[in-house]
Amino acid sequence: MDILVSACLLGHLCRYDGGSKRCEAVCSLADVGHTLIPLCPEVEGGLTVPHAPCELRKTPDGVRAISIDGIDCTAQYEAGARIAVEKAQLSGARVAILKSKSPSCGCETVFDGTFSGTLREGWGIAADALRDVGVRVVDENHVTSLGEEGPAHIRGVQ
Repeated sequence: MDILVSACLLGHLCRYDGGSKRCEAVCSLADVGHTLIPLCPEVEGGLTVPHAPCELRKTPDGVRAISIDGIDCTAQYEAGARIAVEKAQLSGARVAILKSKSPSCGCETVFDGTFSGTLREGWGIAADALRDVGVRVVDENHVTSLGEEGPAHIRGVQ
């Protein structure tokens, strides 16, 4: 199966702080025959590495991606979301494993826009766009690693 994956989960140094969040359980999916397609909506949307951290803030004009410096980065996040959708459509990927809590990739919970570490219900901009076109989106916490339980798999995905 072709699977879109947040590039930081594959060890790419693309996070806002210049680091990665390599996840062995996600990487091990390639060992059992899945094709992992790296994706970083923030970088692909035009943000540099590193860049100021951003969070999603609810405003009267909708949800905006605002940096800790107060800069509105929504346009870059939306551009990255469009690229994510294009990658899914071109590859035929029906599943995406994205980085939890991220303003672009968060699944079900994201930081609340106050930079206080507080989470709220919600979806990252790219994650939401992928769901809108029928891609099943989960975070790295829904992957079982290789081990005694058998091959790696994604919980909830057949």
